[in-house]
Amino acid sequence: MRIALVSDSIYPYNKGGKEIRSYELAKKLSENKYKVDFYTMKFWKGKNSIKKYGFNLHGISKEYPLYINQRRSIKQGILFGLSAFKLLRKNFDVLDADHMVYFHIWPCKLACLIKRKKLIVTWHEVWGKEYWKEYLGWKGIFGYWMEKLSSKLPNKIIAVSEQTKENLISKLKVNPKKIVVIPNAIDIKAIDKIKPSKETSDIIFAGRLMNHKNVNILIKAISIIKQNTNPNIKCIIVGDGEEMQNLKTLAKSLNLNKNIIFKGFIKEHAEVLSLMKSSKLFVLPSTREGFGITVIEANACGIPVITTKHKDNASRFLIDEGNNGYTTDLNEYDLSNKIEKSLEKANKSGWNTKQYVKKYDWNNIIMKFKGVYG
Repeated sequence: MRIALVSDSIYPYNKGGKEIRSYELAKKLSENKYKVDFYTMKFWKGKNSIKKYGFNLHGISKEYPLYINQRRSIKQGILFGLSAFKLLRKNFDVLDADHMVYFHIWPCKLACLIKRKKLIVTWHEVWGKEYWKEYLGWKGIFGYWMEKLSSKLPNKIIAVSEQTKENLISKLKVNPKKIVVIPNAIDIKAIDKIKPSKETSDIIFAGRLMNHKNVNILIKAISIIKQNTNPNIKCIIVGDGEEMQNLKTLAKSLNLNKNIIFKGFIKEHAEVLSLMKSSKLFVLPSTREGFGITVIEANACGIPVITTKHKDNASRFLIDEGNNGYTTDLNEYDLSNKIEKSLEKANKSGWNTKQYVKKYDWNNIIMKFKGVYG
């Protein structure tokens, strides 16, 4: 069976949960004898089509910035969407498209109708009318209707979490029979082989430095802990983004230059996992996560996770309170208390988090894709 995967970004050129999921899916499908063609923006030099990582990688458009002023670029979405008309000339049995940022789903649907093939769309998170208004003001109504209409096109929707499924039904009125939940996955054996970094820390965060990640709340919590109980507390922040300079300024103003280490963008994901293994705790103060793959990665590395109780944060459902981490209110006071509680347990009895991620191993999850693809 020939599978066409369509997304405007992919690991290792872009770091993020959905990019890693797409990359690992393509790789695992190839290992299971599927013929995989991945269509994306061209992030590399040379030929438009190359064989890499075990599957065929095709650049159907030139690279455009994904974000402009902390917002997803509409121009990028439209231009990549137009490039997706090239799929009319491609051969495939099943087409699985990433849902962001909707424009490419329409030519994908046209290609599937002409070829009489099945269109599957993987949905990571639902924004809905209210968040679109918050994001773009009155213009958000156009984004909402684009999202809603696009959700009507697939023959099948893969939701990455139960929360995404429920939001597809309640906010976009998608027929529940069209939706199947397949969570994000990790390669546990590969993670087990990674050695802990020589650079240790008490706390680590890894992700894009965007507003909704709320890393500023983490920095303020570190300041509270430094003043009250642990003047030598160390936190590593991995990632880059529009908030980088603001976060550095905040850390400096709170006299945390020796406590918080900004690593910036780390190219090799294995190095990020190595830093997780040498830390005691992973903190994800985000309010918008369709799944939260870094949560299960951190648990697989043997450390607990603290994340927020926010209604739009699906990663909170990955936490078994007190067993593989904690959830927190979105403020530095509750977060600092949960951090101290987590570190105290790490120093005394320790955490046994690896047992909570076995069901998310790719060897188990790949079978679900086989069932959907047919």
